[in-house]
Amino acid sequence: MKRFLYSNETVFRGHPDKVCDQISDAILDACLTSDPYSRCGIEVAGGKSTIFVTGEVTTSARIDTQTIADIVQRVLNDVGYTDKQYAVFNDLGVQSPDIALGTNDRVGGSGDNGMMFGYACNDTPRHLPTAMVILQELAQMYDDARKGNPQLLPDGKAQITGVYDEHFKLVGIDTFTVCYQNRELSRNVTDHIIMNMLQYLIEEYRIPTPRRVLINPTGRFRIGGFEGDAGLTGRKIVVDNYQSFSRVGGGAFSGKDPSKMDRSGAYKAREIAIEYLQAYDLRWCEVQLSYSIGIESPMAIYIQSDQGPLEPRAGLYEECTPRCIIRDLHLLAPTYEQRAQFGHFR
Repeated sequence: MKRFLYSNETVFRGHPDKVCDQISDAILDACLTSDPYSRCGIEVAGGKSTIFVTGEVTTSARIDTQTIADIVQRVLNDVGYTDKQYAVFNDLGVQSPDIALGTNDRVGGSGDNGMMFGYACNDTPRHLPTAMVILQELAQMYDDARKGNPQLLPDGKAQITGVYDEHFKLVGIDTFTVCYQNRELSRNVTDHIIMNMLQYLIEEYRIPTPRRVLINPTGRFRIGGFEGDAGLTGRKIVVDNYQSFSRVGGGAFSGKDPSKMDRSGAYKAREIAIEYLQAYDLRWCEVQLSYSIGIESPMAIYIQSDQGPLEPRAGLYEECTPRCIIRDLHLLAPTYEQRAQFGHFR
């Protein structure tokens, strides 16, 4: 029986790129809370001692410089960056009225060109690959542990190099790599915490003991976060999607209101993939949607699976207009900061 190796990765909530995602989406949530029809494209860059907020916003919500600074500081505190103060620069502008010509309530067209993908498989009850679910749970477990242990710091990432069979089912783990930021004062204790997490997850998902576990393989990880790296909204699109188990579209999610199909189209494609997985008893299903700016109906809906291509069912094109997706998936609710923390599909 053939066996092969394949790797997937996630980042912890305190990784600089993920912090920028959360700030972008926290500002978006603030806009949607006061004005559900806000139009937002919010980008955040962070490094060393500065958080820079830019992009375009059209909203009746009060989003002034002090409001943005308060949101940034709250997110930093929630993530665990409490040791220093960051200067916050507000460079938000107004979204182009040219875009509004095709996306306002009367027209209801897509907010941009683009293609996006949705994926589902029968590996787990969540319809996600086992290794992806393990890493998502690890990131959440680490964040919970970090809140109660001052030796654990927010930044980190983890990777599984899995052993797969010919049906692309995870049958083992060759290497489990975890890089976690810590104060480097009691590594024997903190490494033991990490090992306990891994052991719990391995037993929960009935995976054989990994051939190799690497914890901070350089030897140290004390300097992290914005001190050790810069961060940028949208730089972790593979983590936000399916950790390399499926193709991804060209656009990021965070900071974008749901008229931007990079976000809402990807959420809808995931829903369609799950629907077809269950309806046709598939092992896996991948859906591509594509749109043109200002046009309401998708350019195309392509559905691929382990049984080959499948036809879009009657009415699916109508369900995939921006207006219907936003209504059916309740995408005007201010829930985006939470989505940005551990991956958008869980």
